[in-house]
Amino acid sequence: MLHLRAVPCSPLPGRLTEGPLWDDRRQELLWVDIPEGLVHRAALTDGEDGPDLALLATLRFDRPVGAVALCTSGALLAAAGTSVLRLAEDTPVAEAVALAAPVLPDDGLPRRMNDAAVDPAGRLLAGTMAYDESPGAGSLYRLDGDGLVTLLDSVTISNGLGWSPDGSRLYYADSPTGRVDVFAYDPESGALSDRRPFAVLDRGVPDGLTVDSAGRVWVAVWGGGEVLAFEADGTRHARVELPASHVTSCAFAGPARDVLVITTATEGLAEDRRRAEPDAGRLFVCRPGATGLPTTPYADC
Repeated sequence: MLHLRAVPCSPLPGRLTEGPLWDDRRQELLWVDIPEGLVHRAALTDGEDGPDLALLATLRFDRPVGAVALCTSGALLAAAGTSVLRLAEDTPVAEAVALAAPVLPDDGLPRRMNDAAVDPAGRLLAGTMAYDESPGAGSLYRLDGDGLVTLLDSVTISNGLGWSPDGSRLYYADSPTGRVDVFAYDPESGALSDRRPFAVLDRGVPDGLTVDSAGRVWVAVWGGGEVLAFEADGTRHARVELPASHVTSCAFAGPARDVLVITTATEGLAEDRRRAEPDAGRLFVCRPGATGLPTTPYADC
């Protein structure tokens, strides 16, 4: 198994940075700070010590933003609050339009959108969770031109969406289970079937994930201070060590998609851990000798 170490980037730490996404068209990285409602854009640069990020712009929404996605039109999708919002290119955030919002249970539990990603056919998958992480209070939804469909119920923290290179597998994490599951995925219909465990963690819980061009699955480990990479058969390929215990997600970036960008958080860290982890909340990078898949935009906006 490969042992790698990631180094911090220049942007200042966030509270709960998440959802890194490479924009091939603009050659920029996007990521969110969920509770602050922020969407950041940065350029990937070559510093003296390797890859770095230079912050270009920040959008501020009036609600938490769990994830962002790109549209074929150049617009931005934001899984924000309990809705999916569409923000046209070069448009003020206040003019974002709600595309869809699931009908939530009338149980009094406040919820929000969490992780989201676009499948190889251009559909958006987005999940929810309760703010207090109540077991089974979340769901996973699919959004396309036909509307919003519920794919999974009784999810606690919907996380970690990624597809195999041929689109026939979906990797998914309901974080408190401590494992990543894999589904058979129908690229034509977006239907799920044949759910089974793919990788079980021995410490921490799985958060966001990405899949490389060789079909390996790179999993951010919340509470573990690492990203673990698994071969398509579930065997471990690599471990990327970070000096921040709450690792939230990862994505491949750059013109060659050969830079692994990793997000982290200060959220949930005790005060003594914050002092021990001064780089917590930053973005980190490494070159792991793998390349990512192209970013698919949402097709229906």
